[in-house]
Amino acid sequence: MVKTGKHKKHTKETHQSSTLTEALEENPCMKNLCSIYKSPKEEGMYLYVDKQEGFERVPEALLKKFGEPELVMTIVLTEDKKLAVADPVKVRAAIEDQGFYLQMPLRPEQYMQQLRERNTKL
Repeated sequence: MVKTGKHKKHTKETHQSSTLTEALEENPCMKNLCSIYKSPKEEGMYLYVDKQEGFERVPEALLKKFGEPELVMTIVLTEDKKLAVADPVKVRAAIEDQGFYLQMPLRPEQYMQQLRERNTKL
């Protein structure tokens, strides 16, 4: 019996999927993998989703307003993980509850407050 290219691809994808599942079971940190996407439509707007779930629970209307998501990075999201703007505890809770966290652009006064806080730490 000859395997077609399509069958080989399916077997490879199945193997990768089962390998990821095994890795998740063996390493609890991987359960906190979070993908962060930026919006091409609005600067400063970011969407955080669980890496495994992807956009499954993100409402279609939000995706339409957000535009074609552009992957920025994938991180291990823990409570003590420092994020540029968002609170990691709130991000994780939102992802668990609704499947995503939407970070809106900072208003000018929020941005200035954030700069002041960073400068006091220097």
